[in-house]
Amino acid sequence: MADATARSIPFAYKLIAGIVFFIAMFFAAMVFGAAHTTVKDVWLALTTHRTGENLSILRDIRLPREVAAIFVGAALAVSGSVMQGMTRNPLADPGLLGLTAGANAALAFTIALVPSAGYFWITVACFVGAAVGSLLVLGVGAAKKGGFSPLRIVLAGSAISAFLYAAADGIGLGFKVAKDVSMWTAGGLIGASWDQLQVIIPFISVGILVALAMSRQLTILSLSEDIAVGLGQKTAAIKAVLFLVTVMLAGASVALVGNLTFLGLMIPHIVRSIVGTDYRFVVPMSAVSGAAFMLMADTLARTLNAPYETPVAAIVAVIGLPFFLFIMRKGGHAFK
Repeated sequence: MADATARSIPFAYKLIAGIVFFIAMFFAAMVFGAAHTTVKDVWLALTTHRTGENLSILRDIRLPREVAAIFVGAALAVSGSVMQGMTRNPLADPGLLGLTAGANAALAFTIALVPSAGYFWITVACFVGAAVGSLLVLGVGAAKKGGFSPLRIVLAGSAISAFLYAAADGIGLGFKVAKDVSMWTAGGLIGASWDQLQVIIPFISVGILVALAMSRQLTILSLSEDIAVGLGQKTAAIKAVLFLVTVMLAGASVALVGNLTFLGLMIPHIVRSIVGTDYRFVVPMSAVSGAAFMLMADTLARTLNAPYETPVAAIVAVIGLPFFLFIMRKGGHAFK
């Protein structure tokens, strides 16, 4: 039913609608906040070199923060869509499969043992941690006879993630860097700066571009591995590249804003109900929708209790947890 509805409107129109919504969310995120600004102020800040208090706030504080929200939202949504297609597991999510917990543990380890590490090396450490965390989850999930199953993977992910988060907390307390670690892992965008974005954006951009380039192979792989092999796909190589893509996207996101669970689960499900199950459409729409959702979440975080700020991770979790339970109840097919 969803596929029939998805085919009734050309994908180009849906993508344009998604981009329009994304632009609207961007301007809303730039306008609303503790400091009163207007759409005119936003336009002047983006298009001119004029100075002023409001323009400085927009250029130096809100703009890098919302650019970070755009790239993190797109990265987590694309990572989730790739993982769901590659594993054919409707509950796959960077947070549920150990990627964010592994990156978090590696970040704590790096801050504790190499305090002089620059942002680039912290990002690399997050990549390594994300890979180790996901491999642990996949290894535990496949250890029992019968191989993978959505429930087994979720249980393994919960156990391994809890262990890795506990390890990160232990490192933070043991080396007295808990405050520094918590500033990274609170799931916020407050500290986003242009220096950080210069390091992170290339990694996320490459990851999304590779996912787009391999979206056709991902579509075939999502149907059945036997079909993929029958069509001449080198499934091992494809899975390896797609795994690296998810590690890159999730690791970069944790390095920039910390832990944001459920975003990578929600957005691909919603997108598939709109554009169908062809990942040539799912991946780009996930990138646009994830960016728009993250902008909306950050706007809510800044305005719900202004001038105080609600953690954006809490906003995402409040929306994402009921969604996760709904998907679980429907057996992963609620939006198909």
